[in-house]
Amino acid sequence: MAKGHWLDPIARRLLEATGQLPAERGRTHGAGAEPAPAGGAPEAEAERIERELLALKLRQNPALRLRSFEEVAHAAALGWHLDVNRATATDWLRLPGCTPRQVDLLLRLQGGGVQLSGPEDLQRLLELPEPVLRGWQPLLRFSWYTDPPKAGPPPLDLNQASGEQLERRLGLSGERNQRLLRERQRGAFLDLADLQQRLQLPADVVEALIGKVRFGTGPVGPMLPKPEAGGR
Repeated sequence: MAKGHWLDPIARRLLEATGQLPAERGRTHGAGAEPAPAGGAPEAEAERIERELLALKLRQNPALRLRSFEEVAHAAALGWHLDVNRATATDWLRLPGCTPRQVDLLLRLQGGGVQLSGPEDLQRLLELPEPVLRGWQPLLRFSWYTDPPKAGPPPLDLNQASGEQLERRLGLSGERNQRLLRERQRGAFLDLADLQQRLQLPADVVEALIGKVRFGTGPVGPMLPKPEAGGR
């Protein structure tokens, strides 16, 4: 067999992207570089290849997180979109730069029947920088619904819930429950980011709590006895 690769450029890129072939250094520059197809600009061909790579990844992993605004544009061109007023936590977390704190707010408002009418509403709500909004916008769809979303249980207040409620409603292990209760005595949790930092929780555990919990005013430490009148 002659030296060199028998795969065409797109097939090789697809196999490299899925780890089935090692990436070949220097393949796109210098000797042995794959020539751009006749009749098409190299930039357009590179964009087409990237889109096909993303399509393959999305077929293999429907919950794939998009790494850049360029991938957002490719996903939109492939027909994927995000229904703002019905999106799940998994949908939102696919967007580059979307944080669990923002998703938690969106889902709690959605559960209360709040709907957003356009990009400006989303930008004001999440205080999004203009470049982030523009980067997300190809995927965003603002459909209006007359029926409220299916009601679930109200968010559990992590600063007031008992250990039994935490275990039953959130599925936290006994050890994590105890850690949460002990840490809560030092001060009420502020939000999901504060909870994660103080309990050293992995990202998947925190993401599973999005939209299911809230952070009201809770215990800030052990209750101290009130001094007696005239006491020393």
